[in-house]
Amino acid sequence: MKNVDTDVLLVGGGIMSATLGTLLQQLDPLLSITMVEQLNDVALESSDALNNAGTGHAGYCELNYTPQAADGSITIKRALEINAAFEVSLQFWSHLVETGTLPSPKQFINKTPHISFVMRDENIHFLKRRHALLTQHHLFADMQYSEDKAQLRAWMPLMMEDRDSSEKLAATFVAHGSDVDFGALTRFMVAKLNSSANFTILNNTRVKKLKKIGNSWHVVLGNKSTKHCKTINAKFVFLGAGGGALPLLQKANIPESIGYGGFPVSGQWLICNNPEVINQHRVKVYGKAAVGAPPMSVPHLDTRTINGKLALLFGPFAGFTTKFLKQGSRLDLAKSVKPNNLKAMLGVGKHNLDLTKYLVGEVFQTHEQRMNALREFLPNAKSADWQLANAGQRVQIIKKCDEKMGKLEFGTEIVASNDGTLAALLGASPGASVSVQAMIDVLERCFSAQLSTSAWQHKIKQLVPSYGESLVENANLLKAVRSRTLNTLKLA
Repeated sequence: MKNVDTDVLLVGGGIMSATLGTLLQQLDPLLSITMVEQLNDVALESSDALNNAGTGHAGYCELNYTPQAADGSITIKRALEINAAFEVSLQFWSHLVETGTLPSPKQFINKTPHISFVMRDENIHFLKRRHALLTQHHLFADMQYSEDKAQLRAWMPLMMEDRDSSEKLAATFVAHGSDVDFGALTRFMVAKLNSSANFTILNNTRVKKLKKIGNSWHVVLGNKSTKHCKTINAKFVFLGAGGGALPLLQKANIPESIGYGGFPVSGQWLICNNPEVINQHRVKVYGKAAVGAPPMSVPHLDTRTINGKLALLFGPFAGFTTKFLKQGSRLDLAKSVKPNNLKAMLGVGKHNLDLTKYLVGEVFQTHEQRMNALREFLPNAKSADWQLANAGQRVQIIKKCDEKMGKLEFGTEIVASNDGTLAALLGASPGASVSVQAMIDVLERCFSAQLSTSAWQHKIKQLVPSYGESLVENANLLKAVRSRTLNTLKLA
């Protein structure tokens, strides 16, 4: 094709672009790939360790993935889907470790048991029924449940100190849960990509315009330092810029983008500064979200390994912001309102006043109010041991809805052009944890011709052995896959 400067243009230097670039390079090393990042390095926004939960989201401990209906019934379908999708990530990372593309797994993923923790009768009843439903399925067969105080002390000793003996408590436990430093993982993958002659990375560069002309996308890039602009022509464009993906998708102006809007949510952590406390907690413990809270605000007390160092975080505390990126503009929300999404935006605003009120209230909490939330998990937590830090920005998806004009969705969604020359990733949780499955979905939608060839089929089965089969339905396949990944990634 004439006048094409790159086969693939990746916009955004986060886990999604790094994953798609790595998949494509593995499938066809001859593809030319260009990555554009507006900051001075990759993985500084949503993929940075402090900007996300770091949990290998597998549905083990996240109670919001098994919602309870008004009639008391519990749905486990989403937990099964997310668990299977995370297993796809583990397979791909295992292959990259085995082939030397990634370093020792300890540098980006660490075994950290996953616990769901609840108090009071109604929540204990819910957790017990949830455990019974999940453990009937092979994906969750290893999950344990207990109300026994001695067992709970063995699982989470720090949290059981100085508790009222009359408190009713329950927990579930999965030993092979994981903590993932997605910032480190992204940097390792991009570094490997950058060792190829067919890969180019442009930092401090933002997309100013993009337009489809003929068979390629003409993308105007602006260097933030030199103010110099240039146009790059690409066969395929991926918009993986976190909260910045929606404005870029609107610039692309593909029919499939019509009606999409964004609802920004910010977050903050309490971070422990006392090594003695940090070293006593080596698990991830998730509780139940407050009434009216968005799913990303499910409270959790997490051991994290960030840049090789142990940390202990509690939160996140949600908040309202008009920025779409942590280093974005307060005008981001206003600029995203267009004639084609105005109705949906107004509908979401009208029907989510309680959520907005909750988020604004979170912003104005005092340190002691946040500490009181922490003390539900750690009764003897000392205020001096904890300090507040900003987490990342999330932009939840707003879509058209005939019933309410617009609906707010807390998930991850791919929007692709009909001709397969452009794709964008919108939304948040489970996000990074299912990055490999999400990017395989992009391949299936935008590289279907290549993916149907025997060469790509053979290679992708090497990268992800379960490709084309269902881990939800095939227990024997899951057993084989999980045995390999837990061993390779040192999670067993």
